Amino acid sequence: MLKISEQVIIPSREIDIRAVRSTGAGGQNVNKVATAIHLRFDILASSLPDYYKEKLLKLSESRISKDGVIVIKAQQFRTQNQNKEDALKRLKNVIKSVSIPKKKRLATKPTKGAKRRRLDSKAKRSQLKASRKKIDYD
Repeated sequence: MLKISEQVIIPSREIDIRAVRSTGAGGQNVNKVATAIHLRFDILASSLPDYYKEKLLKLSESRISKDGVIVIKAQQFRTQNQNKEDALKRLKNVIKSVSIPKKKRLATKPTKGAKRRRLDSKAKRSQLKASRKKIDYD
């Protein structure tokens, strides 16, 4: 069971966790012990509220497949248990990220001083470039 908030709880049966062998260096032990964790969570088949499902499916994140499945591979730690906790924590963070509403941007205008400084710098640059031209004495 993964608790996202007071109202949203994901049952363990909806999260597919498999232990696999880690990649990379690690000596002889890496070929024998499956410490990495592959976590798969199907958004559409889950018991999440529709609001969460819609927001998750709209996310343009590499961990979410076209089929609506979140895939997380955790292999940072040396033990399977730590990697499992890490994968669940990352899943929780992805789901929580969509529940926070984005702040609406307020349109603002540049100040008079900012406009004046911009035009002054343009004029100065123009003068510098004009001074590089060849002088025609005809």
